[in-house]
Amino acid sequence: MLRRGSANLRKSAINAVASNPDVHHVHRLAPSPREHGLILPKERDPRFVTIGRGGSLTDSDHHLLALWAASCAEHVLDLFESARPEDPRPRRAIELGRAWARGEISMTEARSAGGHAMAAARDLGGAPRHAAYAAGQAAVVAHVAAHELGAAAYAIKAARAAALDGEGESAGRLECRWQRDQLPEAIRELVLDDQRLRNDICWSVFHC
Repeated sequence: MLRRGSANLRKSAINAVASNPDVHHVHRLAPSPREHGLILPKERDPRFVTIGRGGSLTDSDHHLLALWAASCAEHVLDLFESARPEDPRPRRAIELGRAWARGEISMTEARSAGGHAMAAARDLGGAPRHAAYAAGQAAVVAHVAAHELGAAAYAIKAARAAALDGEGESAGRLECRWQRDQLPEAIRELVLDDQRLRNDICWSVFHC
C-alpha cells in the first residue's frame, strides 16, 4: 500500500516533469516499443525520472533499480547462453549495467551494451530470446529507469517459456517471487507499485 500523501506527491512531480523540457527530450530518446518490445507507459511516472531531470528519483535509487534489473536478467541468462554460448553480448550488458551503477562507465556505454544484447535476440525465439531481451533491458535502465520492469518481465517470460508443458504459469510465478525477494528495501515499495500499475502492459506477468 502506498504511504499516505504519496498520491499528492506524485501529482506534484507530474506537473514538474511536464514543465521541464529536458524530461521530454529524454522521453523522445527512450527506446520505442517496436524497437525493444517493452511497452512503456504513455505518461512517464516522475518517480522514475531523476531529480536532475525534474522527477523525484534519487541517483542512489536509480542505481539500485539498475542492480536489481541486472539480477533479474542474470537469473535467466543461462537460457540464452545454452543456446548461444559463443555470444557474449547479453552477459556483457548485465556487467555494464552494474558497472554504470558503480559509477565506472557512462550511461551511453551501458545503453549501447543494452542495444547489442537485444540485437542478439533477433533471430531467436522462446526462452533464449526473452533472456537476451531481459539483459538488454537491464542495461538500459541507466538511460530510462522505468526499463527495470522490462528486465523483470522478460526474465519471467523466459522462465515461462523454458518450463515443461503446462508448468509455464507456475514457473513464471516462482520467478516473480524470486525477483521480489531480491528487492532492496529502499526501492521495494516503488517497484511493487510500478508492477501493479504496469502489469497489464507487461503481459500480466506480475501476478505472483
